[in-house]
Order: sequence, then C-alpha cells, then structure tokens
Amino acid sequence: MSNFVDYVKIYCRSGKGGRGSSHFRREKYIPKGGPDGGDGGKGGSVYLRGNRNYWTLLHLKYERHVIATAGEGGSAKRSSGKDGENRIIEVPCGTVVYDAETGEYLCDVTGDGQEVLLLQGGRGGLGNWNFRTSTNQAPRYSQPGEPATERKVILQLKLLADVGLVGFPNAGKSTLLSVVSAAKPKIADYPFTTLQPNLGIVGYRDNRSFVMADIPGIIEGASEGKGLGLRFLRHIERNSLLLFMIPADAAGIRAEYEVLHNELVQYNPDLLTKSRVLAITKSDMLDDELTEALSEDLPEGIPAVFISSITGQGITGLKDILWKELNRETFHEPERITHKNLDVSALIAYDDEDFDIPPEENDDDADADDDDEYYLDGDEE
Repeated sequence: MSNFVDYVKIYCRSGKGGRGSSHFRREKYIPKGGPDGGDGGKGGSVYLRGNRNYWTLLHLKYERHVIATAGEGGSAKRSSGKDGENRIIEVPCGTVVYDAETGEYLCDVTGDGQEVLLLQGGRGGLGNWNFRTSTNQAPRYSQPGEPATERKVILQLKLLADVGLVGFPNAGKSTLLSVVSAAKPKIADYPFTTLQPNLGIVGYRDNRSFVMADIPGIIEGASEGKGLGLRFLRHIERNSLLLFMIPADAAGIRAEYEVLHNELVQYNPDLLTKSRVLAITKSDMLDDELTEALSEDLPEGIPAVFISSITGQGITGLKDILWKELNRETFHEPERITHKNLDVSALIAYDDEDFDIPPEENDDDADADDDDEYYLDGDEE
C-alpha cells in the first residue's frame, strides 16, 4: 500500500454543552437560601491545524471518527461544570475541506500552525441562579446545554510547491527532480512509473532554494478521468509556476504542449493565470542543426530551454529561468483556486466506504446533590 494518501473522509462531532443546575442552597439555619445552581460547561470544539511535519493524510486514514467531549453539568454553590476537551486534527499544509454530503467547500489550511474552527462546541446551559429576579426569587428551572453538531467531511491534500512538473509519462520529470534535489523518485523506462507526487528542495545560488513537485504523468483525456490525471491534477493548482516538460524525440513539441495545456484548462481554467516555462528534455541526443530546427516549433509566449538531466546540459540555465519567473510576483502565500467546474458527485463518490456513527454519550449532567435538586417538565421535585 502506498504511504501517500491525499484523500480521506471522516466523521466529526463537537461536544454538547453541559446542563445548568436547578439547585437551591440548603444549610443549617438558612432554610430559604435561594437558588445557587451553576452553569454547565461548554462542549469541546473540533479544529483543523496545519502542520508542516506532515506531507500526507495517511495518519487520518484509519481514524475515521473525531469526537470532542461534552461539557459537564453545573452543580451547587454556583459551581460551573468543566468544559469539554477540544479535538485538533493535524493536517499537512495545503489541505482542503469539503462537506461529504453536498460537496460544499468549507475551508483550507495553507500555513503551518494555522488553526481553523470546523465544528463549534455547544454552549453550556445557565443554572437557576441566573434567573432570579425580584418577582421570581426561587426559579425552579435551568437551561439544558446546546446540542452537539456533527458533519462528515472530505479532506483533500493539494501539494504546496513553487514549481510543478507537467508532462506526459516518461517525459523525464522524475529524472530532473532527482538531479536538482535530494529526492529519490522511482525511475524506469515504462509509462506511469510515478504513482504518487514527489517533492524536492532545489538548491539555488547564495543558499537560496525553492520547492519542486513531480506530478504523475498526464495523458490526453486526463481531465475526463482517464489514466491517473484526474486524481493528481488538483496538486497542480497549488504550484506557483508550471514547468512543462516535453522530450526532444516527441512527434511535435508544439502539439504535445497544446494537449497538456488543454487538459489543464479543461480541468480548471484558472490555471491559465499561472506562470509557465517549457523544458525540452533529453536534448543530449540533438545536434546543433536539430536543436535549431526544433526551436522553430516551440510555442510562443513562454520561456523555453533545452536540457538533459543525464549530462547536465541546460540545468543551470533552467534554474535561472525558474527563479526569475518565481520572483516576478509574490508567490510565497498560496492562493486558493476556486473549482468553477468541480464535479461534486465525483468528489463525494470518490470514496464510497461508509462507517458507523458512534452514539452520543449519555446525558449524565445531573447535579451532585440529588436531594436538593429541582427539575422541569414534570420531573420529580
């Protein structure tokens, strides 16, 4: 089983608020001490928190239920109940959250340490001490705590990287990543060698660096679900710059670029706003005459460079171009791209595995001293 998990569906529930107390003060020589019921505690909330130490959702794959605890009930002497404990779900930066029932976008977590409230815990009920007035000096009622809230959510990871590698299978993406960084992606001479995205930190001049992501190969029709493309196209959305990679022995460089470009546009038109660079790989097999001939077939409007990951040809120039394009505008804070053409039904059906929903905890918010409590709605007094 792959250790890279970029999709999980989980059930979340906040804690309900504790019940307020309907207690009356009872002490020797004080026959009518008045109400002194305390408030119920607040139920625990559910939060998401970005953690840069995670790069996959694997740790949540088998934790399908995230449940905060309920607040405790109030008691005598105006004592408030204990608040329920919050639950914090640690997620890698770049996690997007959708409602599993409707596909509605809820939030996304892009920064390390960023916390997002997913479900609010129920408020604790007020004790009868809060309801005393000059005309009602012995209120015999209190508030129940607010109920818990629950929701099934889908967590999707979209890798955050400065440069995303885009190309057909066997275009040399993994080889380039292994040459310019310390990443060790799988490399072989057959299609779809890369079955999961790989990240690498590319060193540049003066101890500067940027992050490069190797995205599994795209084929024509990937935006319609063919091959592996639909599963991994979403990772391209969070890359600041797209590096298109086309081998020198391709049937036509411009034609292959147009196919790749079209698949991205079909998936999400907003990808057109990203900077693009073209690298013609495996250029060590070309002589000057072939290089000049291929240069006439390059798409217009984007920087292009001939490279060879095996011999190192053009690698330094490629880094220079990438660094220049990355610094053309601010890119360090990733923007969220709206899914204008998101197939909600496909998103919800991606993982049909269902799971049992745990029953809510029993309402054990009774006051500490049963003899001195008062109840509502005809209960024993």
